[in-house]
Amino acid sequence: MAVYLHHVATAVPSASYPQPFTRGVMERWIGGERRTDLLLRRVYASSTIDKRHSVVGDFLEDATAAQDASPTSLGAVRVPSKREPGGFFLDGEGAFRNPGTGERNDRYREEAGPLFVAAAQATLEQAEGFEAADVTHVVTVSCTGFYAPGPDLDVVQALGLPPTTERYHVGFMGCYAAFPALRMARAFCQADPDAVVLVVIVELCTLHLQSSNEVDAVVAASVFADGAVGAIVSSREPQGRALQLERFVDGLAPEGAGDMAWTIGDHGFDMVLSSYVPKIVGEKAHFALGPLLDGTGVSIEDVQRWAVHPGGRAILDKLEEGLALPEGALASSRRVLAEYGNMSAATVLFVLADLMRDPPPVGDPIITMAFGPGLTVASGLLRSA
Repeated sequence: MAVYLHHVATAVPSASYPQPFTRGVMERWIGGERRTDLLLRRVYASSTIDKRHSVVGDFLEDATAAQDASPTSLGAVRVPSKREPGGFFLDGEGAFRNPGTGERNDRYREEAGPLFVAAAQATLEQAEGFEAADVTHVVTVSCTGFYAPGPDLDVVQALGLPPTTERYHVGFMGCYAAFPALRMARAFCQADPDAVVLVVIVELCTLHLQSSNEVDAVVAASVFADGAVGAIVSSREPQGRALQLERFVDGLAPEGAGDMAWTIGDHGFDMVLSSYVPKIVGEKAHFALGPLLDGTGVSIEDVQRWAVHPGGRAILDKLEEGLALPEGALASSRRVLAEYGNMSAATVLFVLADLMRDPPPVGDPIITMAFGPGLTVASGLLRSA
């Protein structure tokens, strides 16, 4: 039975910051030493990110882009913060105050729910042929905070779904977590032809900003951002253009297990994102795609459009080089990276939303990939429908 990704809708916090401005913030906090200043200039200049969105409004008064002045592509819904700007990362003197994990998670709890609901509502409003009454399953995803009752219940109640709606939450799996969510949705639809699964992902990565000159912290501060996304999955015949979810496979590059990690510290979640990750991804992607394509009749050379999680510019460059991809194959990934940065698990669905605005011809294969702790290389084979 064919199962389809029918529609993807995006939402972002209304506050956004240009990348040169965020570099200036970090220079004020941790700069002043030659090695650190050079590191900041190199990392931010090579990121290819133009701006990022955040639920934190501490810097809006000084930012060159005001809260509502920066347009979003993909028709992203803009969701204002529940807090007045200021006071989270900055003390009264403008110095960095390092919130504890509890305070950061409290802020997550305040801000995440409205974004989950906004993404879910936008998805159903925009998805042709679907309404809230059709939804049978809700799958929520996040790795940047926790609370219970959780965002799955927020979505069910906001949409007026019955309490019997099946609810699932995928937590703390990192940047590839959209893939287990889509696999779950596909399995539900294969088991029940009437199932309609609403997948909603929210990541508030900027709540875990660290004022540190360690390389991993500097890289994380330069790429991570906040965003939300929703998707409808069902076995219904599409009324418009859609993507058929054909196959998903996870692979591991265990030699990179220590190069990408996400742990809970006393002052937020600590991210390890080593400079070796792009090299590992570039070298191992070809091997990871073997099991995905085995028996499908599809070769890497057949795939002209790719939806790859843009963990950073170097990851896209190394993957493009390692797989000898055609020019423009990663255009959607590079566009999302430039306009939104790395929103952890939400990002690959932003890429798919961009790709679906100008989909390839019906029947053409699409490969989607994301990377996470493990080092996990998750991949999927989709077809334009």
